[in-house]
Amino acid sequence: MIEEKLTELGIILPEPAAPVASYVPTVDAGGMLYVSGQLPFVDGKVITGKVGDARSLADGQLAARACGIMLIAQIKKALGGDLDRVERIVKLGVFVASTSEFTDQPEVANGASDLMEAVFGDAGKHARAAVSVPVLPRDATVEIDCVVKVRAI
Repeated sequence: MIEEKLTELGIILPEPAAPVASYVPTVDAGGMLYVSGQLPFVDGKVITGKVGDARSLADGQLAARACGIMLIAQIKKALGGDLDRVERIVKLGVFVASTSEFTDQPEVANGASDLMEAVFGDAGKHARAAVSVPVLPRDATVEIDCVVKVRAI
């Protein structure tokens, strides 16, 4: 069902990104799946630059959406390919590289939040934090982690 929704939305999941340091992409702890922070890859390249400087609000939203797509790819891999096991997207943690004058981090984060609801329906509605940071790994525009409740097999 979720795969059909992805197809309907025209989303092709990329290969999940490999860790760039000493951590694992996901940890399943008693039915709660913790997904490490994901960067905004488009066509194999990270979207870079700060929102409010080199990047616009719309650019930030696209970067957040790209992070969301990578999160879904990581979730799918962790669940053995079965996205229908997602019971709920519990929380997103959204980090936005932005200038000190930029204050629309929540609107940037909507790029990922709206994607989760479009893909998972009501189960995609989640708690969230959206914060500004001075810099992110690889000069990424956005980084997002998440917590997902999964159904047992």
